Amino acid sequence: MPLYTRLGDSGETQLYGGEKTSKTNPRIHAYGTVDELDALLGVIRAEEGCSLELREILLSIQRTLYKLKADLATPGQYVGRAVRIVDADVEVMEKLIDVAESKVTPLRHFVLPGGTPIAANLHFARTVCRRAERWVVELAHHERINFVCLRYLNRLGDYLFALARVENIEKGLPEEEMIADV
Repeated sequence: MPLYTRLGDSGETQLYGGEKTSKTNPRIHAYGTVDELDALLGVIRAEEGCSLELREILLSIQRTLYKLKADLATPGQYVGRAVRIVDADVEVMEKLIDVAESKVTPLRHFVLPGGTPIAANLHFARTVCRRAERWVVELAHHERINFVCLRYLNRLGDYLFALARVENIEKGLPEEEMIADV
């Protein structure tokens, strides 16, 4: 089968189950933004200086994001046949957050994104994750979704923030505080 199908040439795409929808549908924005996040995590894994431990964690998250994309690409009537994000995926994320938070001091101020290239990209990934989360909320206003997807993205955004902090602290970089002139 060739890579091109010509099915999307009219501005529509096909969902799981064969239903066609506009490429502007919130469902497409939701899983498309998760796909963007997935690709960005791949960029971080490819960064020189990315530790083996971080590479393995990010790879595991990418595999879960694949399930999340499949879940989001599946209209309600086909839910029983699709791969689903489950509570256990959220619980894994919460444990990862707990481990990361144990490596840094408690937050007492807002932190500016930046630091090492890996930390800066983790902050960037966090913002893409939050955008995906907003699209999933928008989708939920129009169609039935698996709300575990939303919980997972919410935790993942927190985890990516925590990972960026850990990366900078492990590399000996101080966190830059947000200072406002108000």
